[in-house]
Amino acid sequence: MKIGIISDIHGNIDALESVLNDIKDENCNKIFCLGDIAMAGPEPSKTIAKIKELSSDKNFHIIQGNTDKMLSVFSFKTQNEILKTSAAMAGAYYADSNLLTDEEKLFLKNLKEKEEINLFNIKILLCHGSPRKNNENIYPDMKIEEIEEIIKDTDADVIFCGHTHIPCGYQTNTEQTVINVGSVGRPFSEKPDSCYAIMEIDENNSTFTIKHKFVKYNVNKAAETLKARGFEGADKLSAMLLKATSRYPD
Repeated sequence: MKIGIISDIHGNIDALESVLNDIKDENCNKIFCLGDIAMAGPEPSKTIAKIKELSSDKNFHIIQGNTDKMLSVFSFKTQNEILKTSAAMAGAYYADSNLLTDEEKLFLKNLKEKEEINLFNIKILLCHGSPRKNNENIYPDMKIEEIEEIIKDTDADVIFCGHTHIPCGYQTNTEQTVINVGSVGRPFSEKPDSCYAIMEIDENNSTFTIKHKFVKYNVNKAAETLKARGFEGADKLSAMLLKATSRYPD
């Protein structure tokens, strides 16, 4: 069995469709989506529509990201909190909140926060940031003791997360595997390629391998579409699609 694990699409329908095509080419049987579907991207509504379409398939599992939760109910308090970190992201939050329909927001609101899936006696946990919080960061080059503290309350064999937009992986002393799958729609890298993970399970002996895979897409088109949205900071977020040298543009 092969599973494609995607996260952090952020309204980038071009990137999503390219990754979905690659997942199909890889002959994956299932897709796990770790959230952050719409916010701060070129085409939030089209992206939600595609994810809703996929959600009708029993082999597609999706959980809620932190920005999905934010967008489901607009508040000026949330906007001001985002503003402390990034004016561009605060601008995107306001613009997207006005753009999305009540139905689209309800879809985001009703997503599960986490999901545990058992396949061939392998217990898999899907979370967005970490098992503890949807906005907790799991970065490369963390101490293994930090990772073990973050996951200490779960007995899952494999923990998939996203949120940071930077792929990485850990094998703990408790023999648990922790994988940050990276980002489909807003990779934080000087290379603009989308990133996702593929898990391949040997059904006969319940062993598995996991790899990250990078996929090219029409990033120039996506960047132009995002810039044309015209909200405060759209130009900066657009430039980040082409080359991201930091997590936030300001």
